[in-house]
Amino acid sequence: MYTKRNNNITFVQAINECINLQMINNKKLISFGMGINDPKRIFGSTKGLVEKFGPQRVFEVPTSENALTGIGLGLSLGGYPVLMTHQRADFFLLAFDQLINSISKWNYMYDGNSGIVNVTIRLIVGRGWGQGPTHSQNLQSVFSHFPGLKVVIPTTPYDAKGLLASSLRDPNPVIFLEHRWLHNSIGNVPSKNYFISLEKSKILKKGKDITIISTSYMTPEIKNIYKKLEYYNINFEHIDLICCKPLDRKTIINSVKKTGKVVILDTGFESNSISSEIVSMVNQYCFKNLKHQPVRITIPDIPEPTSYGLTKFYYHHSHDILKKILSIFKIKIKNIEIKDSNSLYHDVPGEWFKGPF
Repeated sequence: MYTKRNNNITFVQAINECINLQMINNKKLISFGMGINDPKRIFGSTKGLVEKFGPQRVFEVPTSENALTGIGLGLSLGGYPVLMTHQRADFFLLAFDQLINSISKWNYMYDGNSGIVNVTIRLIVGRGWGQGPTHSQNLQSVFSHFPGLKVVIPTTPYDAKGLLASSLRDPNPVIFLEHRWLHNSIGNVPSKNYFISLEKSKILKKGKDITIISTSYMTPEIKNIYKKLEYYNINFEHIDLICCKPLDRKTIINSVKKTGKVVILDTGFESNSISSEIVSMVNQYCFKNLKHQPVRITIPDIPEPTSYGLTKFYYHHSHDILKKILSIFKIKIKNIEIKDSNSLYHDVPGEWFKGPF
């Protein structure tokens, strides 16, 4: 039983609480990963698990991504749901053979006759602080390309807990992407068990002038300029794309048909991205409704620099986004201060951050 707690907890505490609840409710659920039992406990997300559930259900693994992903597949086919955690999405690319050639296709090939692939894979994305090209890639579009996989990107602590719970119950393999800069964000999270659909986006604000679609850390960047957009009398609709696969086409299409304008904020690269897919969909189904060409705000098609000086010009922040949206309405920006910690501390989430990544 959990002791009474304040409902305002961090993203990483919500992840930890969800794993606890699901492991209590499902005695067969197994959790493993590199660093899962080390002193830092994967940024605190696996704190206390091995002490509570034992090393048979919560265990450390060697650095062998592809083999371990295959073991996860075998365990799930044997009736043991698996939660696998990797501290970097980049290094999980070594497991693509098992993920793409086996896990993603298994349910389709055998129609459940040889077991169900109930595997959830937590992949953590970094950014800044000298992470550089090999520790910071946002790969949601890559994972979303393959049939059979569901791809989830929670933004808030509330969504993190509910989406992870649904992922662990889903009879399909799920890629669960966590942005490291969101780990210390705080939100209202019920202590009880609850589930959030893996097939729906969230409409955070309803409006009629423009549709703003954001993913992952770009969502708080938009929230940071809510009042500024309202100051300029822009009645915007904001959709948080918490699931990239399946893509919630209905919500997006209905919104763009209503507003006639859309801007998409994607943490991924510009080419062949989730934002590209949304623009294609908007042009296909909403072309007659468009009052302005779709606008995308992404990272450029180059690897992230390691240099502090270069990363300053690599990512888009709230002020850049505000100027881009205002340009759609042909509004010149006024000299209004935007309280954006990233404008001063662009390489870390804020002044409070002391590491590690």
